[in-house]
Amino acid sequence: MRQARYLLALGSNMRHAALGSPREVVATAIAALAEIGPVTARSRIIESAPLGPSLRRYANAAALVESELEPAHMLALLKRIERRFGRRRGQRWSARVLDLDIVLWSGGAWSSPELSVPHREFRRRSFVLGPAAQIAGDWRDPLSGLSLRQLNARLTKPSPLPR
Repeated sequence: MRQARYLLALGSNMRHAALGSPREVVATAIAALAEIGPVTARSRIIESAPLGPSLRRYANAAALVESELEPAHMLALLKRIERRFGRRRGQRWSARVLDLDIVLWSGGAWSSPELSVPHREFRRRSFVLGPAAQIAGDWRDPLSGLSLRQLNARLTKPSPLPR
């Protein structure tokens, strides 16, 4: 396979005994992505409210990584990094030390039983679109044709006041 570009979303809402706060976990995880391939861009780390039952706020970021891996192999390496950081499988949307997701890849759409690219929910998540638009605002969603900047603007623009 030729060199591909991946847009990855990172999140943490649990302190790590050795690494520290969720912000420090995300920063260290971005550095760990270099094991997979060159990290060509990284967003600022933001804080966001949790989804689901977790009460802890998240630290979130996005990174661009280049690799010759196909998405299924990329996912396997991301899961390995998550486990190394102490991630354990459990309740959906529960607190976690590290969450790594493939949002987009330069090959377009990809689907398998374990993985869908683009990520199914990214268009509705400002904690993904905000950081992603910082580093890859012109990247177009292969399904909607809209850029990340456009998707983020649609999601975050104030709704009109009722009359």
